[in-house]
Amino acid sequence: MKKEFNDTGVCIKDEHFMVDTTLKIENIFELIERKKYFIMNRPRQFGKTTALYRIYEELLAKDDYLTILLSFEGSGDDIFKDADVFGAYFVRMFNRELKTSYPNQQILLDQDFETTERGFEKLSLQITNFMQKVAKKVVVLIDEVDKSTNNQLFLHFLGMLRDKYLKRNLSSQPTFHSVVLVGIHDIKTIKLKLRPDEEKKFNSPWNIAVDFKVDMFFNPIEISTMLLQYSTERNIKMNIQKLSERLFYYTSGYPFLVSKMCKVIDEILLPKKENQLEWDLEDVENSFKYLIKEDYVTTIFDDLAKNLENNRELYQTTKDIIFNGAKIPFNLSEPMISLGHVYGIFDKDERYCKIHNRIFEQKIYLHFLATMIRLRQHSQINDLADVYSTYEGTLDMPKILRKFQEFMKENYSQKDAEFIEREGRLIFLSFLKPIINGRGFDFKEPNIGEERRMDIVITYTTNIYILELKIWRGESYHQKGLEQLSEYLDLYDKKEGFLLIFNFNQKKEFKEENIEVGDKNILAVWV
Repeated sequence: MKKEFNDTGVCIKDEHFMVDTTLKIENIFELIERKKYFIMNRPRQFGKTTALYRIYEELLAKDDYLTILLSFEGSGDDIFKDADVFGAYFVRMFNRELKTSYPNQQILLDQDFETTERGFEKLSLQITNFMQKVAKKVVVLIDEVDKSTNNQLFLHFLGMLRDKYLKRNLSSQPTFHSVVLVGIHDIKTIKLKLRPDEEKKFNSPWNIAVDFKVDMFFNPIEISTMLLQYSTERNIKMNIQKLSERLFYYTSGYPFLVSKMCKVIDEILLPKKENQLEWDLEDVENSFKYLIKEDYVTTIFDDLAKNLENNRELYQTTKDIIFNGAKIPFNLSEPMISLGHVYGIFDKDERYCKIHNRIFEQKIYLHFLATMIRLRQHSQINDLADVYSTYEGTLDMPKILRKFQEFMKENYSQKDAEFIEREGRLIFLSFLKPIINGRGFDFKEPNIGEERRMDIVITYTTNIYILELKIWRGESYHQKGLEQLSEYLDLYDKKEGFLLIFNFNQKKEFKEENIEVGDKNILAVWV
């Protein structure tokens, strides 16, 4: 079977090109060896289930372990009617998986265990009875726990496991060697309620779990192991180190995105190339452009939008970071920051929040922009794309900036200053979008340093335009901004740049100025 890059479900060694995650698996296995209970919590499509199956397979090969892989996904709500029903279901599922993985195993959880106890007390006794008969380390792996953690009965089940964990050093109370839960959320943060009308004032049912600190993202060296495998099997020529670093640059090692970018190159871009036996950096750039297209939709990008729309505080904070460069402390004790981190939106940049990766940043950016365009239709330019391009197929950027200046003069007054200061970038981008739509795109470059944020890079056909947006804060700040823009133009080997300045002074002028900065020419337009 011909291997492929996988972007759906569990990665299988014989079917998919895979990153070598041996070190990660060893770190996870060390926690199991040390009898730890923990949850592998990471954002969606972060390789959690693939890692879980790898752990499962390796434990199956060890004679001193019995490993049970469970999932409550698809079990329905009926099993959560009461503790007796849940207990009976857990026993059946546990025994079924035990027989499947270990056909010769004779000792099972006893479904007919005679006891006057009910519910979870009965299940607890069954586990104790089972463990007293089994001379092996029993590890229980439970996938997709997020599907059940909103159910009170499941939380009681975790509480029962916690109680057994706390008593496991007693010879009369043997229990599972290790329990590993897999999900998006860290269940240690869930508070247990005993009655629907009771406040969440009890300890989490999973507060005995250790912190899961294993890095699940792929670093450039790990990415290179997948490219080496692909290059060898397909006889594809490539500079593995540079390509790995560039893939990491765009994805920050998010496992799904790494595989997705490679899949786009292999299955969509490579067949169209003249040389179909070579990857280069341009292929990575084109894969990035393919994924960030407005009309490219996949489940993970849908989830980004839904998670933002369902939490207005998260929406506004993310918007402030992307459009205004807001410095939000990365403090996971803050519920909103923690939620953004759980969803894979926020990551840590020194002390502050940043958008996890450049692909997510661009997709979120486009989502905000589409919302602004829907709310504020600039119909007077919607059909004028040709007016702003030249015969040579380039953008007439001076004309665009002058038209935007005219638009602001006609549509916004001094009383709108607070709104413009907050939404100025978004207003301009929603103005620009219909002009370049279908022929180019705009994207944000990341923060480069203090006062060094490059706002927009515009591509149109084969041309690139560098545009920086600033608020007028005086001549000194203006000169500093010109120097910074000149330095940034050097990165793109450009001699021409554009500066759009929002001036909120009472006696401001709507003016423009051509400014020479060294060997660069910068057109500055004030609005």
